[in-house]
Amino acid sequence: MKFRLSSVVTATLALVVAPGVAVSQWTPSDPGSDNMEVLGHVPLGHRLSVSDLDVEQELDRPYAYVGRMVYGDAGPRGMDIVSIADPERPEILYEWRIENQDLHLGTGGMDVKHFKVNDRYYVVQSLQFRQGGPNPDLGAVVLDVTGLPDPSTVREVARIREPDDPGGFHNIFIYKHSDGRVLLFTTVSGPYANIYDLGRVVSGDVENARVGRVPVPASQEGSGGGRGYHDFYVGYHPDTGEDRFYGGGTGGYYIYDVSNIESPQLRISLTGVSGVRYGHTFTPSPDGRYVVAETEYQYAPIRIFDLEPALNGETTNISSPLSAWTADWENLVHNHEVRWPYVFASGYLDGLQIFSLMDPENPVTVG
Repeated sequence: MKFRLSSVVTATLALVVAPGVAVSQWTPSDPGSDNMEVLGHVPLGHRLSVSDLDVEQELDRPYAYVGRMVYGDAGPRGMDIVSIADPERPEILYEWRIENQDLHLGTGGMDVKHFKVNDRYYVVQSLQFRQGGPNPDLGAVVLDVTGLPDPSTVREVARIREPDDPGGFHNIFIYKHSDGRVLLFTTVSGPYANIYDLGRVVSGDVENARVGRVPVPASQEGSGGGRGYHDFYVGYHPDTGEDRFYGGGTGGYYIYDVSNIESPQLRISLTGVSGVRYGHTFTPSPDGRYVVAETEYQYAPIRIFDLEPALNGETTNISSPLSAWTADWENLVHNHEVRWPYVFASGYLDGLQIFSLMDPENPVTVG
C-alpha cells in the first residue's frame, strides 16, 4: 500500500540535515520547514480512508485523483476527483464508488494512475476486495475523464478482472512503451507482475488485454504463492535503448529489460542486502545509474544503490548500498517519489520529508 511519508536508520548511520532544516517535533502552529507552505486543504472524511493519489501533468487539466479505502474503522471504497485549478481552494468534482459498499470486504481503492489514448483521457483505480464478498477477482476500474471539469461526462469504460489471482491489484504503474503501446503494470497475488495493453482495454477487448508478465526470480525468501512484487517503476534506459522494469518484492529488487514484453529479461538483481527480505518501493534516477530503494519495517532507512558496476558488466547482483537516509531512526519510511535530485518521502509518523541526492553518497534533508 502507499501512504507516503517517513524514514529510518540503523545505529551506525547518521542523519544529515541541510542548513536551516531542524529536526524537531512539528506542531499545528509549526508544521514544517519554512521552505514549504500548505496552500489548500480539502477534508475527505474518516482517518485512514485515503490511499494513493495521482495528479495530471498537463497545465490545462488541473485534476488530482484520490483513491478511497477502508483501512481504519470506516470510509468509502472508490475514488475522488479533485480540482486544483485554484490550489488554495481545492474542490471535489466527482466521486466514484463501488456498488453495494457494505457487502464488499477489503480495503477497496488503492493505487490510482491517469493516462491518455487516442486523444482521450482516462484514469485507472486499482481495487482490492477479499473473498467472502463481491468482486474478489476485480483488480481495477477504468474511467473516461476527458470531459472534466464537467462531472456528468465521467463514465466507466472497463473493469479488469483476474479470477486466477484473486485479491485485486495492490499497486499499478502506467508506461508508454517504446513500441507505442500504453501499458498497465499491476501487482497480483502471484509471483509476477501482470502487463495489460490499455488500448485494448478502452476499446472493449478486455479479455485479450493481458499481454505479458514479469516474473519474480527465486530467492532465499522463496517464490510462488502470493510472494510477488509490492511496487515498481518502468522507464526508458537511454544508454541501452531498453524499456526497463524496476520492481521491489520477494528477496529484494529486480531490474528487467521489458523491451519485448512477451519475454522479459532479468538484467540486474539487488539481493542479499543486509536487512532486506522483501523490497517495497524502488525508483531509478533519470539516467538509470542510481536507484532509491525502500522497505517497510521500523528502523529501516531508504537505501541508495549505485548500479554502475552492473551497468558496466562487472556483476549482475549488487548487495551493498552506496548511502542511506532517514528522517527519524525510530520510525519508518513508507513510500517515496523521485523528481531528481529530490526524493519526496512519506512516513506514518514523520509527515512529508524531502531530501536531495545532488551528491548520492551524502543525502541531505532539504524540507
